[in-house]
Amino acid sequence: MFKFLSGLLADPQPHTDPLTSEDAELALAALLVRLARADNHYDADERQHIEQVLAARRGLGHAEAADLRLRAEAAEAEAPDTVRFTRALKEKIAYEDRIGVIEALWTVALADDARAPEEDALIRLATNLLGVNDRDSGLARQRVAARRG
Repeated sequence: MFKFLSGLLADPQPHTDPLTSEDAELALAALLVRLARADNHYDADERQHIEQVLAARRGLGHAEAADLRLRAEAAEAEAPDTVRFTRALKEKIAYEDRIGVIEALWTVALADDARAPEEDALIRLATNLLGVNDRDSGLARQRVAARRG
């Protein structure tokens, strides 16, 4: 899986190989890591929130979610840009699932109860690149904020 994603990140041409559920989750996890690192402050609390999002989406245990996050950190560090993650997801998952990706991004961005401009900018970019309209992105943010209470 990591080899597939690494190849995807290095190759600017679209892939026709099916993106497995595991590959899609690694791409999502890498986006979450990129978002958390966007404001140049990546701490244990943000790592924990990423793991919680990953665990909830996939029904993973703590150790499995932590392992996925660690692999995502490595993938994110190697990726030259956000476009490759979002392209992989956009081409391979349904629109409704892409809205779920935006919700996951908002979950991490709102975890510290502060919206950093860098995080907002990355979510706007990801929303656009994933082909999710502004209305659905706004509703995703509202759902996340409502769950946070």
